[in-house]
Amino acid sequence: MAATTPLELDGAVKRYEGASGTVTALDGVDFRVGSNEFVCLFGPSGSGKSTMLNVLGLLDSLTDGTLRLDGEDVTTLSIEERTEVRREYLGFVFQDYHLVPTLTAVENVELPTVFDGRAERERARELLDRVGLGDRLDHKPPELSGGQCQRVAIARSLINRPSVLLADEPTGNLDRETGKVILDEFQRISDAGVSVVVVTHDPLVSDYADRRLDLVDGELG
Repeated sequence: MAATTPLELDGAVKRYEGASGTVTALDGVDFRVGSNEFVCLFGPSGSGKSTMLNVLGLLDSLTDGTLRLDGEDVTTLSIEERTEVRREYLGFVFQDYHLVPTLTAVENVELPTVFDGRAERERARELLDRVGLGDRLDHKPPELSGGQCQRVAIARSLINRPSVLLADEPTGNLDRETGKVILDEFQRISDAGVSVVVVTHDPLVSDYADRRLDLVDGELG
């Protein structure tokens, strides 16, 4: 996991066939994120941000072009291989947290390892402590604030020791001050060796990121 370029797209094209014809969501995109780099991708609704994040996260496949993860071509992996790669190398943070409401904070963070039969409860505790929630281990999502839920989600995204963290509008449901807390955490994660890619329309993110890129009509500017 020491590659200089953990994640890269070359000539990425993504087209969708719809009732009204072909829609080009990504149009020849070249993109790289370096080790320990925090990159934010800006763009209006319909610009292709979500499509690009789905492609980077191996949740969607390219129509044309190449996707590499830690130098390895992962463009044409099978569904099963994509699942394995996501579990091993990628972490995800979503705007709506995607926490299980009936589980405690520590159980939510631990959950991905339970599916693998490892159940890393101690690491889950350590990660929650790292994001400032060491005193909220046994609280369930309805008992936590939005910012606390997002920090639980961040801790969960790190449980499998990913090399790249992908975040979709992570401050979208938060007030400005809470958003700063979350972005501070992303900076710490990047400083600790994890590459971070945030898709957003929140201009605050660019104050924290190492680099800002604008995506408009499927093209990076």
